[in-house]
Amino acid sequence: MPGSALPPSSQDSPAETARPGISRRGFLKGAGITAASTALIEGVQSLRAETGTAAPPGVTELGPGPVPVHLHVNHAEHILNIEPRTTLAEALRIELGLTGSKIVCDRGVCSGCTVWLDKMPVNSCMTLAVDAVGHHVTTIEGLAPEGGVHPVQAAFVRHDAMQCGFCTPGMVMSCAALLEHNPHPTEHDVRQAVSGNLCRCGTYPKVFSATLDAAGERRA
Repeated sequence: MPGSALPPSSQDSPAETARPGISRRGFLKGAGITAASTALIEGVQSLRAETGTAAPPGVTELGPGPVPVHLHVNHAEHILNIEPRTTLAEALRIELGLTGSKIVCDRGVCSGCTVWLDKMPVNSCMTLAVDAVGHHVTTIEGLAPEGGVHPVQAAFVRHDAMQCGFCTPGMVMSCAALLEHNPHPTEHDVRQAVSGNLCRCGTYPKVFSATLDAAGERRA
């Protein structure tokens, strides 16, 4: 009838049309695509194995089993035997026991796992360990000389810029990276530097104050 709402499709149940977020049908479609992709990859690998077809020129295939990976972490060389799919966060925490970098969201949205790659902050949960080969990785454990404390770490303590502590290592790494590249930051600069770091406790004002304090200490 004119002006009346159209009834839901006969293929959709009322529960699926009313419920927000992903539906059962959407989930099954996604699962089907994942299964199809996996089958395709396995099929290509099997075909190459049977025909002896090599990878394209300039492309090195790794895996699927563990392979030796050379990582330079906190001024030390390490050789890890890991699967190519291993993230840098997993390699640091599980293989090297460097648990300062936290895996919180594991999706690259909270930055609790922030480390430096050649002094640039990156989300280690979104970086494959094999992609860190040839780079210098710095974690919260290696930010200051052994037995010492980085000015940003000391300022975080003075300003009580932490509560639960899950975001703190990532926050410190982001703020310290800012001071490495900009020794005279404004509060706006600090806000930009930690814009990707999620603090569920809401300690941002103290993080800003601590970082500006550390910048002044470094200049003194």
